[in-house]
Amino acid sequence: MHLTVIGTGYVGLVTGTCFAEMGNNVTCVDIDAKKIEGLERGVLPIYEPGLDVLVKRNHSERRLSFSTSLAEAMKQASVLFIAVGTPPGEDGSADLKYVLDVAREIGQHMSAYTIIVDKSTVPVGTAEKVRKAIQVELDRRGVSFDFDVVSNPEFLKEGAAVDDFMRPDRVVIGTESTQARDVLQELYAPFNRNHERVMFMGVRDAEMTKYTANALLATKISFMNEIANLCERMGVDVENVRKGIGSDSRIGYSFIYPGCGYGGSCFPKDVKALIHMAEDFEFEPYILRSVEERNERQKHRLFEKIVARYGEDLSGCTFGLWGLSFKPGTDDIREAPAVILLERLMAAGARVQAYDPVAMESARRELSPAWFDSKQLILAQHQYDALEGVDAMVLVTEWKPFRHPDFNVMRKLMKVARIFDGRNQYDPRQMKQEGFDYIGIGRGNNSLGA
Repeated sequence: MHLTVIGTGYVGLVTGTCFAEMGNNVTCVDIDAKKIEGLERGVLPIYEPGLDVLVKRNHSERRLSFSTSLAEAMKQASVLFIAVGTPPGEDGSADLKYVLDVAREIGQHMSAYTIIVDKSTVPVGTAEKVRKAIQVELDRRGVSFDFDVVSNPEFLKEGAAVDDFMRPDRVVIGTESTQARDVLQELYAPFNRNHERVMFMGVRDAEMTKYTANALLATKISFMNEIANLCERMGVDVENVRKGIGSDSRIGYSFIYPGCGYGGSCFPKDVKALIHMAEDFEFEPYILRSVEERNERQKHRLFEKIVARYGEDLSGCTFGLWGLSFKPGTDDIREAPAVILLERLMAAGARVQAYDPVAMESARRELSPAWFDSKQLILAQHQYDALEGVDAMVLVTEWKPFRHPDFNVMRKLMKVARIFDGRNQYDPRQMKQEGFDYIGIGRGNNSLGA
């Protein structure tokens, strides 16, 4: 098939590239000319494991092309995927400006039957707004073409997006059109060789499914963090509790790891948007509000533990920070717990030496220049360089190189052998044997504060 994907961020670039990998002809469109120029040269605007190889291969084999012109890209394509950003507004609602801008441009250039697929995470009712925006432009032109607007939400994890797309748990498609259903069934057929993964439902059902999935996963994380904080007060090791409940098949082990909170571009934004949708329908989302509040508080737990040990004035203290991205496998520091911790440490006068395997450029680009200018924040070249002369190491992101480090080297480099473990990566008993003062999250007697 000839496809057009509008937007070359995480969702758009992964979607377009993976469809091309399956033999389709795909044009990825973006209004950012520098981004398109970079993609033509094989320079990706995002870090996603394995994506660069697929982009370069499919581009060289001419199945994947890039353009700044939607009008040109639409000439051959009968299926258009909208994969532009939906940033949160000040009130927490999803901003549909970019989605509707694309819809209007589609209406301005449509010349035959077209299927428009909402791939972006959008509130319930967005497909109807997209349809109206397209129809207004068609009416303004005085032309009439049939078209269908479909909801096909993405379920991609940053750091594993390619694998998620190529081997999906499910493909949710919301449409009432038989024609659109048949086309998308054919498009996704190569992803169903093992067993049927496509699930058809109503458009609004599909839009709601995406938000519900992310909100439920966020709920599991916040619930476990709440339990971890209770465990600290009661002298209980939450890691044993986690294993005990995870063995129950009704609960499972996924998303019940206590830590210093969730971040990224999805969970925080989507929980806020779902709360806003509930308010629009005069429904009080008690659980969702609690999920959001617990997560916001949890992002401050590491700082609270540090203050409990060193006091509120951290002038003269130096901390080695391992991990800046909101999770392993990505360079994304949006809503990252590490950023909240840095803000608190900087304000308290501390000095920080930070290291991340992938997110260093994102940090240089997005963190406060004043922190770098004042030398309060230094980005280390190596994970062990970040520990030289520090009063404590703080682990925020559980990258694989951090899971089994050389504790002998660490102990020699650090001024004080102390670890604040924001992801419970290490065994408190082993840390004691290695000569470290260890503070985790919900580890009973090995946790500070309430």
